[in-house]
Order: sequence, then structure tokens, then C-alpha cells
Amino acid sequence: MLRAGNARFVAGDMDHPSQSVDRRTELSADQHPFAVIFGCSDSRVAAEIVFDQGLGDLFVVRTAGHVIDTTVIGSIEYGIDILGTPLVVVLGHDSCGAVAAAATALTTGELPRGFVRAIVDRVIPSIVNAGGTGIADFDAATLGHDHVRHTVEMLRSYSALLADAVDAGRCAIIGLEYNLAEGEARLTEVIGDLGPQ
Repeated sequence: MLRAGNARFVAGDMDHPSQSVDRRTELSADQHPFAVIFGCSDSRVAAEIVFDQGLGDLFVVRTAGHVIDTTVIGSIEYGIDILGTPLVVVLGHDSCGAVAAAATALTTGELPRGFVRAIVDRVIPSIVNAGGTGIADFDAATLGHDHVRHTVEMLRSYSALLADAVDAGRCAIIGLEYNLAEGEARLTEVIGDLGPQ
């Protein structure tokens, strides 16, 4: 459903499903989203729009740079454990300001002010764990890819509940990378069984 919705979005032929008055009324007492989307707060990457979905379809958690903390993990666990959602998606994108700020911090030592620094501090491990000999070894696309991959791995390793659900075949965790200019979300990482494709 995500792949088909994204294809409609890329083609400019959206269905805008699940957005009627009847759907709103139907959802007033309960929800059963088919995916948890954990993405960046970037205003250009609104999950319901880029996947052409509507009310009740996606359980969306967003932070700048899709950085993880305990409330993020708790929100994702709620989607899996309470709502029974079978898929967790880490949605990264190109030209991410948080990734760029982390690269700048590592190369120049210059850190952002205020609590923005906490975001950069949580992106830096993705870059450091990329495995090169220095930041100069990587371009922005590589750093963004590594951050998505690292976030997928962190979700499974930080959350016993999520790891158990993956091991039991109740859910999968995937990484998608969204291209701002093209509008396409590409699969880059998979943990667990996605079933028939």
C-alpha cells in the first residue's frame, strides 16, 4: 500500500483515500493503522501525503532528523503492541539539515545552539559508525543512508518489545529514503519478514 501510494504521488495522480466524512466518523472510536512511520519533522516529507494515505492509515511519529529517544520508542511500541500495526518504517530523506549539522559538528567542532544540539548529538553516532576513515570519505547521500540504516538497527536493539515482535514474525522494520525532488521513497533496509512482495 505504501509503494502504490508513493507511485501515485510521484505520478501526480493521488487518490486521497480515507479522507471522507464517513471515514472520519468510522475512526472516531478506534484506529487500526497498517504502518508506523517514524520520520523526520521536515515539512517537505509529510508521510500521509507522500504515500497518498488518509485518516487512520498511518501512525506517524516525527522528530527532526528522525532521532530516537524514549518517548519515540514508546510511541512506536504503542503502535506495535497496542494497535497491532505490523510494519515500522524509518523514513529518511536527502538534504537533511540534521545530518548536515552533525557532519559540520564533526568536521569543524561547531555545534548548534540550544536544544538543537541534542538532535545533532543523536545523529553523530550514525555518521561515526559509518565505518570510513573520516567525514571526508562520505558524501551527504551516504551519510543520510547510514543514518537511516543505523536508526533501523537502533530501534530493534533498543526496544525488547519491538525485537520480540520482529522475531515472532508479528512485524518488520524497514528503512526508506525519500528523494525530495523526485518524490520517490526507496527501500534501503529490512529487518524481519515483509511477506509476499
